[in-house]
Amino acid sequence: MPILISILLNTLAVLVTGYILPGIHIASFFTALVVAIVLGIVNAILRPLIFILTLPLNILTLGLFTFVIMGFLVYLVSWMVPGFTIDHFGWAIAFALIVGLINGFLSMGTRV
Repeated sequence: MPILISILLNTLAVLVTGYILPGIHIASFFTALVVAIVLGIVNAILRPLIFILTLPLNILTLGLFTFVIMGFLVYLVSWMVPGFTIDHFGWAIAFALIVGLINGFLSMGTRV
């Protein structure tokens, strides 16, 4: 059951962020649900690999390159999910930051 709650919280975070940011376009609730699932899968599989490959650059930029990686992953999801569009890369970075903040805030209530 916790995975279902996590997916629903991520969907809510995606919907809220899409509503807040004018450069993010989400067609429907179902699209937001698919974005939440695909983003979770991409973050679980690709994110660790990309972080390891870009570790020297991340160290050189004192961790700021992490935001670029997060934006790239969100942009990748926008290419994979129809109905989820991002106007440009800056909005992808902002989307990743805000979704992360909202997820952190929403998950505080589900921790035991």
